[in-house]
Amino acid sequence: MRLNEFLPYRLAVVAEAVSHALAAVYGKRYALSRDEWRVLAQLAEVDEIKTTELGALTTLDKMQVSRALKRLEADGMVERRIDDSDRRNLRVRLAPPGRSLYRKVVPMAQARESFLLEALTEQERQTLVDLLDKLLAQARKLRDAG
Repeated sequence: MRLNEFLPYRLAVVAEAVSHALAAVYGKRYALSRDEWRVLAQLAEVDEIKTTELGALTTLDKMQVSRALKRLEADGMVERRIDDSDRRNLRVRLAPPGRSLYRKVVPMAQARESFLLEALTEQERQTLVDLLDKLLAQARKLRDAG
């Protein structure tokens, strides 16, 4: 087997290249890490969420989420509070400065995404989305099977 022909490796290489290209934008201008951006972007989609739910939604592990939240909170971007229904949990939401930062980063991220997608026709884009959905579903089956 050649590593550069191994599908999981190729997917990882593409994901890393895209991630680094995007990180260059929000990293330089706003001193955000990749993990902080993922947390910020996910929080922009919800009003408030348990910190324990962020990992699955951002594909970050517990420590990555914790570090990202700690830094975002220190910078005034997010607010954490104890969950009223279960005091063992924390809930988090974007603070107004975090929402403002999100609005600044999104157009740049979308411009980078558009640039990437220029390499594909509209039909290829839809096919790619469909294929990625299928691969993700299959990967989850593989994970669940042990």
